[in-house]
Formats: sequence, structure tokens, C-alpha cells
Amino acid sequence: MAANDIGIDLGTRNCRVYSTGRGLVLREPTVAVYDKNTEKIRAIGEEAQQMAGHLTSNLEMIWPIRQGVIVDYIVMEKMLKYFVSRAMGRRAFRKPRISITVPSGITEVERRALEEATYQAGARAVFLVEEPIAAAIGSGVDITKPFGNMIVDIGAGTTDVAVLSLGGVVVSSSIKVAGDNFNRAILDYVREKHSLFISEDTAEQIKITIGTAVEEAAPRTMEVKGRNIITGLPRVSRLTSEEIREALKDCTNQIVEAVHSVLEKTPPELAADIVDRGIVLTGGGALLQGMDSLIEEKTGVNTLTVSDATLVVAVGTGMFAEMRTRMDA
Repeated sequence: MAANDIGIDLGTRNCRVYSTGRGLVLREPTVAVYDKNTEKIRAIGEEAQQMAGHLTSNLEMIWPIRQGVIVDYIVMEKMLKYFVSRAMGRRAFRKPRISITVPSGITEVERRALEEATYQAGARAVFLVEEPIAAAIGSGVDITKPFGNMIVDIGAGTTDVAVLSLGGVVVSSSIKVAGDNFNRAILDYVREKHSLFISEDTAEQIKITIGTAVEEAAPRTMEVKGRNIITGLPRVSRLTSEEIREALKDCTNQIVEAVHSVLEKTPPELAADIVDRGIVLTGGGALLQGMDSLIEEKTGVNTLTVSDATLVVAVGTGMFAEMRTRMDA
């Protein structure tokens, strides 16, 4: 097996790289620190993330992907080059073939931009893999068979819903509501209901600790530190999981509606397969407590969150890269 073909799960918040023959070799935040004085990038990935909160006026944090779309082409190109170089190390005898994920709703212009950025990063050949297909492969779902499989991948920037059969996408929908929207909804709720400014990192912790998509028999609570909007002074507030469910209700309902819409457009034979086989939930957003239960309740279809939900897209992209390697051998 060639050791220089790689699969890249290029997420809004994190980039994960899988090397054929070696497995998952890199996980870094998709962020860079830009120096406005020198007009150069000072740091990328983990190093850039560690600088957050300590930046001087001449430094700026840049997230080049927003809701699954490249918004800063130049930074994205340099970031990809850095990640590819890190993943390949000294094993790089020639340019790698790179398989890279894209949201199912990506436009042709966006596809070409990503392809070009990947070639500029040092790829010998580029293969774009739709996220639901990568998620299915990484989850162990055999999409080559003539059966309908539904994948719901809730990432940081987008939620991709797709029905797959015979190796391809039959019906799909991609909405720009996902994990980052959960965080923003929590930020807004805490500001409005508790008159408290909190950081996005704190919102993320709230989501992980007491976030839920369904009512709980025994609501959980959490102390949150922030800055009082009125006095400007530090203050502590106590939040409940029921409050967070209310804060996230609009986001979770939009995801459920996207699933419902795709099911409505699914051919009857494949819809029957989905009823038998269930809905597979992947991505970091799938880890929100009760998200699978909410989808199951609203659709009537058994819904399962896979183990290692945050990694299956990266693993699936890597497995796709390995399949390409074997095909071209």
C-alpha cells in the first residue's frame, strides 16, 4: 500500500488527515494567525489556536472556512500546504493523491476553488468526496449495495443529510445550521436571559456539559462565569439543561426539518429500506445529548449515533483514498 496518498476531512473548525497505510495522522484546528504588519501568516493550526486570547493589535485570527465554504482562498491554500506537509513528513518521495471532503450542497465554483487550492498545496491528483459518503464509509455502511441508507452528518458549519444507494447520493440536502450555530444560540440566550457576556469557548463547554435536544426528567445544572452586561463586572450564573434545550430549539428543529424533507423526497423502495435499517448520525453535532432521540421521535425511524462520531468522516475519506490506491495499482 502506498504511504503517500491521503484523505482530508476539511471541517469548518478542525482538519483531520488520514494517510493510507498509517491511519489518522493529524488533527488540527482550521485557523491561522495573520500578522497585519508583515502581511504574513504567523501560525497555523494548533499553534494558532493556542495564541487565541493573547493576540496583540497587529495580529488577527482567521478561520478560512465558514459554513463549509472557503472564504479566504489564500490562507486556505497555505493551511492545506502546511497540513499536507505535516501529514507526509519525510516519507514524501512524490506528490500525494489527495481525497478531500466537500458538503453535499457545494456549488461548481466552490468545487473548482477547493480543487485548485488542493493542487496548489502539492497534490498529484485530487478527488472530492461528499461528506455523507465519507461518513457512511467511515461508519462501516456498505453503500455499494442496492439498499437505501440515510446519513445525517452534523459538523461545525453544515449539516448534510443524504440517502445513499449503489455507491452514490440519491437525495440530499445541506443546511448551514450545525455545531457553530448551537454555540451562537447559547451565547445569545445567556446574554438575553442572564445579562451575561460569555466567550465562545464557554458556550462550547455549556453545550458539551448540559446541552440537550430533548426534555430531561432530571435537568442538569452548570455554573457559568462571564461579564455582567450592565455593570461590566465579572459574575457567576447557574444554567439548566432545560434552558439550553430552549436555546437550541430553533437549530435542532431546522435539522429535523431537513431530515424530514429528504425523507419526503426519497423513492418509496429506498424509504422502506431506511425504515428497516434506520438513520445513521455522525459528526460532532451528533453528540448533543438527545439529538438522535429527537430525530427518531419526529420521524418515527430508528436513529443511531455512531461511536467516534467526530472521526468517521476523516476515516471514511482515508478509506476512500485507500480504495483509489488499490484501483489505480
